[in-house]
Amino acid sequence: MLLAGLLFPVAGGFGYLSNRAADAVDNVSAELVEGTVPAVSTMVDISGKPIAWLYEQRRFEVPSDKISNDMKLAIVSIEDKRFSEHQGVDWQGTLRALVTNSSSGEVQQGGSTIDQQYVKNYQLLVVAKTDAERRAAVEATPARKIREIRMALTLDKKLTKDEILTRYLNLVPFGNSSYGIQDAAQTYFGVDAANLDVPQSAMLAGMVQSSSKLNPYTNPAGVTERRNTVLDTLIQNVPQRANEFRAAKEQPLGVLPEPKGVPRGCIAAGDRGFFCDYALQYLADSGISREQVDRGGYLIKTTLDPEVQSSTKDSVNGNANPGLQDIAEVMNVVSPGQDQHRVLAMASSRTYGLNGDAHETVQPQPYSMVGDGAGSVFKIFTTAAAMEKGLGINATLDVPVRFEAKGMGNGGAKNCPPATYCVENAAKYPSPMSVTQALATSPNTAFVKLIQSVGVTPTVDMAVRLGLRSYAVRGTSGHGDQSLADMIKEQNLGSFTLGPTPVNPLELSNVAATLASGGRWCPPTPIDSIIDREGKSVPLTQQACEQVVEPGLANTLANALSQDDVGAGTSTAAAGATGWSGPVSAKTGTTETHRSSAFLAFTNSLAGASVVYGDTPTPGEICSFPLRNCGDGNLYGGNEPARTWYTAIRSVLGNYPPLSLPPTDPKYVRGSTEAQVPEVTGMTQGAATATLAAGGFQVNPVTQPGEQNRGTVTGSAPSGSAIPGSTVTIFVSDGSLKPKPSAGARPSPSSTPASPSRAPR
Repeated sequence: MLLAGLLFPVAGGFGYLSNRAADAVDNVSAELVEGTVPAVSTMVDISGKPIAWLYEQRRFEVPSDKISNDMKLAIVSIEDKRFSEHQGVDWQGTLRALVTNSSSGEVQQGGSTIDQQYVKNYQLLVVAKTDAERRAAVEATPARKIREIRMALTLDKKLTKDEILTRYLNLVPFGNSSYGIQDAAQTYFGVDAANLDVPQSAMLAGMVQSSSKLNPYTNPAGVTERRNTVLDTLIQNVPQRANEFRAAKEQPLGVLPEPKGVPRGCIAAGDRGFFCDYALQYLADSGISREQVDRGGYLIKTTLDPEVQSSTKDSVNGNANPGLQDIAEVMNVVSPGQDQHRVLAMASSRTYGLNGDAHETVQPQPYSMVGDGAGSVFKIFTTAAAMEKGLGINATLDVPVRFEAKGMGNGGAKNCPPATYCVENAAKYPSPMSVTQALATSPNTAFVKLIQSVGVTPTVDMAVRLGLRSYAVRGTSGHGDQSLADMIKEQNLGSFTLGPTPVNPLELSNVAATLASGGRWCPPTPIDSIIDREGKSVPLTQQACEQVVEPGLANTLANALSQDDVGAGTSTAAAGATGWSGPVSAKTGTTETHRSSAFLAFTNSLAGASVVYGDTPTPGEICSFPLRNCGDGNLYGGNEPARTWYTAIRSVLGNYPPLSLPPTDPKYVRGSTEAQVPEVTGMTQGAATATLAAGGFQVNPVTQPGEQNRGTVTGSAPSGSAIPGSTVTIFVSDGSLKPKPSAGARPSPSSTPASPSRAPR
């Protein structure tokens, strides 16, 4: 009763305050007994090497047998010498402290046990979430003291003394952003808690009194004095080791030249910072928030391959100077698969960091919408959509010098009629041309004509299905809630096949992975697995993989893309310059104004895309070798983007199976039955028109000079196969080039008629 009166001299008495405290105790007791504290989460690559440490409080929990006995002895000696005797509250010490403090008029003694200190620190460091809650956790009021006492008594009943002491040492702060004895041992001495000796243990035990004031780097004298006070208590409490403790008082503090603590967050991950940020975003989307990561003590095993990452970063930097202020190059590498598309590397030429003066950035360049577009890489989507509608890769496509797509937006080349998209080729191309040749050499008119036959909507939908999922997100068009995909479809933009819109480089890389996986789309994942502090696997809520196109289509398209690095292919020069050898499926792309370009490519083991773009709100035209802003750009996807990809992947090919192409599917080589274009060469225009109409095709006759008789069909495009119901152009001779017999010439009576194969043409 006397103790209660001293403890709680307030109106209403002990009973009232105790009842109020009971509610708080009930709410916290379960959590307190559980004892989960904020701990450091470690993100590692596939080799187990740390990428980043993520935390709110830098704390690494260790079990009792990983804490030196000298440390345990020192903390008990200075903070609670009757720790093993009381049941959570040292009533004798509490009464003595109250009498001393009351007589002096100020707080000179605390009187709190290790149990009570654990309760107070737990509420301050774990339970409290707001400033108000943190103030309440340490307020000097009878109500808080009652709660603390009751919880300490409960704690002592539920846990052993060793468990309480271990939890206490894992919880309390030691200054310099260090929490818990393991991190404190590393921070100040560079050793594990299990290896702390007597003077080190005494110093750390003394610092608990005031971790901010007792800083060995700013107050070495005060810390030394406090350490020696701890040693004095050890001399008194453990007299059999008195000489050892006296000798320790003569030793220097022995701390490291500066605090040693693992850096916090992705900012210290170097070139892996972009990947680190993406992994955290992916986790948040999968049900594990950043707050959970910062407090959870997880082991986050990622898919980052350090060898592929280094190769990719070196290649990016080798082709795009990191010091470029207004230009950036990014590249991602994704591993194809039926159940998972693992992100192996993510790099930018820009240095990951916060120093804007040095052109550093933390913007999510490799996995957000950037640049002016991927250019002709988007012809892949038009081709895939056409193949799904029946076009085979053995088809030949018409390649006019100029093509006017009526009803597909407006503009493009000069002198374009209203409601028409007009396009011209930048170079001369033969016509007709096979689908494989067209993909390798990239004539614009052939693909704008093809998208008119396929339709903009199916082509955009194909792009989204294969991997450009951001295009379907509401609000991406810049016009209210409308998605970019819906805007393109609504305006029927035939220019979509030429890739004039911003693109997410990671999604573009995943398009390559989808095609390399036989048409199997999976979200590009940076996470292999997550292990909690108890060693248990943590499930993630992830998007399911989808078979977005038939395997035969994807595999046949991969073959159609396999000529980009040979012959007249647009990346042949880059492949040769980098020493590339072996089959690869690839496509280059460049925007009309040379303000961005891209290269998408994949093998049977690795897929990815590199993108160069103007990294500024007002990008200008870009020139190559070296990359730079210039007045009249000459950047192409076959330049730096292709060289970056080939160099990065070539360096790691030895770790993967030999290069090979998948088998083709006859259905997609020849085209569907209803897509077969009748052979009409040699027919009259009327007969050819009737034959094609009977096959379900529309006919566009084009008269041109020819050696054949007037009205004779000399060819058609497309041929082989075409989109069912689409327009087939037939080329009709006007007879103007047909040779005429010489005047007065008569055949010799002895001569024989010329054979048909030798007849004049």
